[in-house]
Amino acid sequence: MKKVLFLIHDLGHGGAEKVLVNLVNNMDHTKFDITVMALFGGGVNEQFLAPYIKLINCFPKAFPGNSHLMKLLSPPQLHRLLIQETYDIEIAYLEGPSARVISGCTDPRTKLVSWIHIEQHSAEKAAASFRGVSEAKRCYSRFQKIVCVSENVRQDFQEALQIDVPHVVLYNTNETAKILSLKDEPVDLAFSERELKLVGVGKVLKSKGFDRLARIHVRLKKQGYPVHTYILGIGPERENIEAYLRQEHCQDSFTFLGYQTNPYKYVSKCDLFVCASFAEGFSTAATESLIIGTPVCTVEVSGMKEMLGENNEYGLVVPNDEDSLYQGIKRFLDEPKLLDYYKSQARIRGKDFSTERTVSAVEKMLLSL
Repeated sequence: MKKVLFLIHDLGHGGAEKVLVNLVNNMDHTKFDITVMALFGGGVNEQFLAPYIKLINCFPKAFPGNSHLMKLLSPPQLHRLLIQETYDIEIAYLEGPSARVISGCTDPRTKLVSWIHIEQHSAEKAAASFRGVSEAKRCYSRFQKIVCVSENVRQDFQEALQIDVPHVVLYNTNETAKILSLKDEPVDLAFSERELKLVGVGKVLKSKGFDRLARIHVRLKKQGYPVHTYILGIGPERENIEAYLRQEHCQDSFTFLGYQTNPYKYVSKCDLFVCASFAEGFSTAATESLIIGTPVCTVEVSGMKEMLGENNEYGLVVPNDEDSLYQGIKRFLDEPKLLDYYKSQARIRGKDFSTERTVSAVEKMLLSL
C-alpha cells in the first residue's frame, strides 16, 4: 500500500478544494493510505472527507502575514516543521505555498508531485509564493511529476518556468453519481417559467467577474428581456454588486444564494450556467453543469475550449470581454432552440467526466512513479 500525502493551502469553498475531496474519497483505499494536510484549518470542505481519510491541519486558521512568515524559512526547514511523518508520495495540490513546502522533502525515497490548477501567465506570478523566480525554478525542478488540470494550464506553466520535469494533464474529479442524485432535491425558491434563469457558481471575488455579469443582467433587463440571475457563493464583492443592483433598481431579479452544500439542485433548475471569470484552470462548476445537463455559456478562459469543443460543440465559448458575454447570453434569449440544443449536448459531454475515469487516471499516474 502506498502512503500518500496531499498538501493544500486550506479546504475552503473553492473548486480545487472541492475536487481534492472528491478525488481522495474515491481513490482505492486498499491501495492508498491517504492523508490530507491543510496549512490552515476550518475550511467548509473538511466535513465532506470520508472517514478513512486522515486530516491534519498545520494551523487552526489563516493568520495575517502568513505568506511573508513562511518565506523566512527555507523549503527544507518548512518541510521539517510541518510534515512529521514519512510518505511514499507527497503531493502539493496547489501551486505556490504547498509546492514550496513539499519541495523541501529531502528523503530520496519519497516521490514528489506538484498539481497546477490555474494559468500563471508569467514567471513572476508563478514565483509569487517563493523568494524569487530562481527559487521557484529550483523548487519545481525537485518534483518527479507536474500535473496540470488542462492543456492550457500545462502549456502556460511550461512557458512560464520552463521546468525540465514531465508535465501531464489530468482532469479534475467530480462525484458524478452524487451530483445526479442531489440535483433533483427540492428548493425553497419559486422559480418562474417565464424567465430565463442564469446561474453563476464560485467565490464572489473580482476574478470571478460577477460584477460584469451584474452589468450584463442590468443591460438585458433594461432592454425588456425576462432574466433572473442566481449566484451560488460567498465573498467580499457581494456588497459592491448588491449596491450597484439597487442603484439600477434590479436587485429583485439578481439573487445571491450564498454558500450551499448542495448547489446542484439550484443549477439543475436554472436554464443557463454562465462563467464570467477573468481566469480559471479547468472550471469545476462548469463541468458539474454539464453533468447535470444545464447548458454552459462562458468567456474563453483556460480549459473551456477543451471542455466544450473548439467549435462550440458542447457549449458556447465567447471572447473574454463583457460585450461578447452579453451577446452570447442574448443569443440564448433570441434563439430558444439554442438552449434545447446545448442542453442535450451538455448531457453527452458530461459523461466524459465520470468519477471512475478521472480517479483511475490519477491512480495509474501515482503507481507509475
